[in-house]
Amino acid sequence: MAVIPRTGKRQVDESGCGPVLYFHGCPTRDPTIMRHQYFAAVISSVFALASPADAQAHSVQAPAGAAPDSSVHLDITLDHPDWRYHPGDSARFHVTLSRGGRPVSGAKVQLALGADRMPPMRRDSAGVPASGLTVSGTIHEPGFVRLIASVVLGGVRYEARGTAAFDPEQIVASTPMPDGFMEFWRAAIAHAREMPLDVRMTRLASRSTPEVDVYHISFQNDRAGSRIYGMLSVPTKPGKYPAILTVPGAGVRPYFPRVELARNGVIHLAIGIHGIPVDRDSLLYNELRATALKDYWAYRLEDRDNYYYKRVYVGVVRAGDFIFSLPKFDGSHYAVEGGSQGGALSLVAGVLDPRVKAIAVSHPAMSDQFAWLHGHTSGWPFMLSDTAHLVAKKEKMETIPFYDAVNFARLLTIPSLFTWGFNDTTVPPTASYAVYNSVTAPKELDIAKEAGHARTPEQKDRVDRWLLDRLGARASTLR
Repeated sequence: MAVIPRTGKRQVDESGCGPVLYFHGCPTRDPTIMRHQYFAAVISSVFALASPADAQAHSVQAPAGAAPDSSVHLDITLDHPDWRYHPGDSARFHVTLSRGGRPVSGAKVQLALGADRMPPMRRDSAGVPASGLTVSGTIHEPGFVRLIASVVLGGVRYEARGTAAFDPEQIVASTPMPDGFMEFWRAAIAHAREMPLDVRMTRLASRSTPEVDVYHISFQNDRAGSRIYGMLSVPTKPGKYPAILTVPGAGVRPYFPRVELARNGVIHLAIGIHGIPVDRDSLLYNELRATALKDYWAYRLEDRDNYYYKRVYVGVVRAGDFIFSLPKFDGSHYAVEGGSQGGALSLVAGVLDPRVKAIAVSHPAMSDQFAWLHGHTSGWPFMLSDTAHLVAKKEKMETIPFYDAVNFARLLTIPSLFTWGFNDTTVPPTASYAVYNSVTAPKELDIAKEAGHARTPEQKDRVDRWLLDRLGARASTLR
């Protein structure tokens, strides 16, 4: 559960049922939802409900011009501590609202219940009694049901989320495997390797330490002038070391070295994907994000051979080429990790680069884009959703499967660790499970159910230690 105060207009009841307590009395008129999943939902006041043992995670975002009250707590818990159910079971969401440890009277909480990231099937508003409010929901196939509760107090909007899982291990990906998938990528990599790496490295004295040398690096990618930039951290002590590549989440930003990994005897490389230096002032990246690189994920999607991500996916393999060229690399122990877009790129590396020994994947984006055609959510960037500006032309439909994380997951043969949260709406858990369930190689899963689209400190620590263990490195400290 996350609490995010924001300013904004009060939500309007769009259910067509009016301000009622029983949702299931009004049938939906949304054809998308009708063909998707069937819900039974009821709101009822309860006078006693045991608190679950697990604590809720909170996050606060202060809007401009309004100060959030840190004593306000809008919470959602579920009657199953692990938030897991079977299709047809009734998941009971318990909503409480307090300020300074006391119930808030007279406030109307807006409630929206629906399948994972799909349009809410029902909306309503209700006061929250001192004992709390219960909302029940179910689905009749594997998937997720999410309750979003919000309230405006003092001009600040507070929001809470709770997400119930219904046999998610049975979710099946919808995106097809295209003919010639590996042939396409082998040819792309072979073509890129015709270009010399042309490595350039600049030691950054301000970021280096007596134990770690830090470099701003670049190397040539798939054609002359097309470069990949990154931050490299190398132990100063003579010797041979394993290496970890971190591939980035979506966006345009600077990147930073991970000196703590190098202190543990691991070469670390963090790369960007846009062919621009990664050590500049944030103003540059803000301007590019708003102009030339806005919606870069859609650039030339109608052309499989010139889609924006082709050079990115190939660049991940070329990053491996760069690491294998380093004098201090041990020549064998090499792993890749990343989250969101980087989760997809980790899968790309694990399949296209046979030198990779293990991957760690956090909430993988670029995942199961065809799910929208079957009434389910995909992961970011939601190419085929009804709210996307993308026109589903035949050529684009033919390109998408060559870049979808699901198809890389199907071909993975090395060990992997996956991690995500149930409250993620950027890469919804439906999409993450579609990827995970497609993997037949040895795999592990670490769920932080309250988490949204960010790793908790515990998840980050688990990923680091899992990777170090696979590489035979010992972690003294990772802070």
